[in-house]
Amino acid sequence: MKIFSFPPISTTNAKVLILGTMPGERSLKLNQYYGHGGNSFWKLIFSIFDRPFSADYEKREGVLLENNIALWDVLMACEREGSADSAIVLEESNDFKLFFSFHPTIKLIAFNGQNAEAYFNRYCKYKPEIQFITLPSTSPANTWKSFEEKKEEWSKIKLV
Repeated sequence: MKIFSFPPISTTNAKVLILGTMPGERSLKLNQYYGHGGNSFWKLIFSIFDRPFSADYEKREGVLLENNIALWDVLMACEREGSADSAIVLEESNDFKLFFSFHPTIKLIAFNGQNAEAYFNRYCKYKPEIQFITLPSTSPANTWKSFEEKKEEWSKIKLV
């Protein structure tokens, strides 16, 4: 079944772009980035920016925007059964050249895991002269790093 990603959460003055691969089943059902309760993305974001955690999606978006962070996925569409990146086939990339033309202040792209970086490198022919980092995946399948270890690495998005 063909599935589609969400539009980016962003403002034109964003300095950091966080890229995932493609929303999982739970996220697609909720129409929210990182909607799976076991995914640590939102807990990390709130913790890094010293904000009390909220399940309210508008507040979640607000924390990103207040801190000049954009959120998107590398893939615009794909076919996939389940939520695993390894099941992705017939993928199509988002238009990054267009995105960067509207977001000239992006200084850092932070990949949420190695798969996001691999898809970006495969499909994005336009790579601006900015910094790239690959952070540990926030997926509940990533159990080889503790929350505190992930937080330490994810805190790099705050330094921009």
